[in-house]
Amino acid sequence: MTPEETRQVLHVAARAEAADGTGPLDEATLLEIRMRPDDVRGWVRPEGFGLLIEDQIHLCVDPDQRDSGVGGELLDALLTDVWPRRSLEAWSHADHPAARRLATRHDFEVVREMWVMRRPADQPLPPLELPDGVRIRGFEPADTDALLALNAASFAAHPEQGAMDATGFAERCAESWFDPAGLLIASDDHGTMLGFHWTKIHDRDHGEVYVVGVSPATQGRGLGRLLTLAGLHHLHDRGVREVILYVESDNAPAIRIYRDKLGFTHHQRDTHVMYRR
Repeated sequence: MTPEETRQVLHVAARAEAADGTGPLDEATLLEIRMRPDDVRGWVRPEGFGLLIEDQIHLCVDPDQRDSGVGGELLDALLTDVWPRRSLEAWSHADHPAARRLATRHDFEVVREMWVMRRPADQPLPPLELPDGVRIRGFEPADTDALLALNAASFAAHPEQGAMDATGFAERCAESWFDPAGLLIASDDHGTMLGFHWTKIHDRDHGEVYVVGVSPATQGRGLGRLLTLAGLHHLHDRGVREVILYVESDNAPAIRIYRDKLGFTHHQRDTHVMYRR
């Protein structure tokens, strides 16, 4: 994309986020737009945009132009230009009814649902009690290789998080929100990394359980809950008012921990949907 197209995309995305309460572009997409604009194909108009990054579509219409056919025109143009025809995916953030109608019209089917779960920070947290042989501390640069290896093993079946490499990690560490003290590392008495909890503070009021990864060799010991709780204490100590997290809707074991053990809740309006055709 050209610099002017990039500015137009970010402008429309900001207007959509202000209107909807959730952004139409996720973090990975924004990084691609900023860091590698030449890898992004764009169908950009003042009324909205369609983007194609590898096999993933990102479509957004300016709030003042909705229900005018702009979304359909953008998607038609994008699909016509993609040749030879191949499997494509598209996320609908906040599960807009208009997106469902557009997906149905173009033979896209729902293949994933991602929940946003929320927890008010004025709810008391259980105390953090570390078992013998487990230590939790902040991230240090020397942890990078071990963290990337553990992340790849922990998220081997997760298409986005499991693909994070050294470049992707460095890009996120360069973001303004990154705080090494908020990337919590769990290790044993010998210094072997057991897991991590990467927290994120969006603004003064909102924190996030960004990523929790546990080594497959240590699963079943309750380290996921322990690390999540440690991160929640860290975020509460920073004074946020609400903590959010993202979880696959079919990840029942994680949802039970977040909902039943840690007090997170989910509302249907906080559902992101992936379509594929």
